[in-house]
Amino acid sequence: MPRVFVAAGSNVEPEKNLAAATAALARVFPDVQFSPWYRNRAVGFEGADFINLVVGFTTELPVHEVVARLRAIEEQCGRPRDAPKWAPRSMDLDILLYGDLVCDEPGLKLPRPDLLKRAFMLGPLADIAPEVRHPTAHATIRELWERFDQAAHPMTRVPGTTNSHSGHRPPPGSGR
Repeated sequence: MPRVFVAAGSNVEPEKNLAAATAALARVFPDVQFSPWYRNRAVGFEGADFINLVVGFTTELPVHEVVARLRAIEEQCGRPRDAPKWAPRSMDLDILLYGDLVCDEPGLKLPRPDLLKRAFMLGPLADIAPEVRHPTAHATIRELWERFDQAAHPMTRVPGTTNSHSGHRPPPGSGR
């Protein structure tokens, strides 16, 4: 079974929406693992800070079915399908890696091209999957993260969040 890694992020009631999304992910993918949560500035537009994390799980579902399940969870968290690309998000779930699959088709590019450019994707992925090899960069996620210009893309760890295999994640902190 392929191991799948998904970036999760929100800047609209992020603690509430991420708690709902992680609970839903745990119901659909029982072996889900969560990275710590990180706060960072919005990228590509002016807006409230995002909170981001990465989740990993194994599945027998084909990649397009995983995408459909992720879209359903986004909708449960209040994200309209026609939301503009560079705008606030109640929930954003993006597949970063689906095993070693390399795919370039409309609406699905794997590995996700901006994984190697976005600290809020690569850093949390390094937390939970440092030894996984990127299928096209031919390096481990740890090596890619160590080479990344982390100082140019600051993130702050959200207190009270840690790796977990247990499923549901309560909202951390006070919502600041």
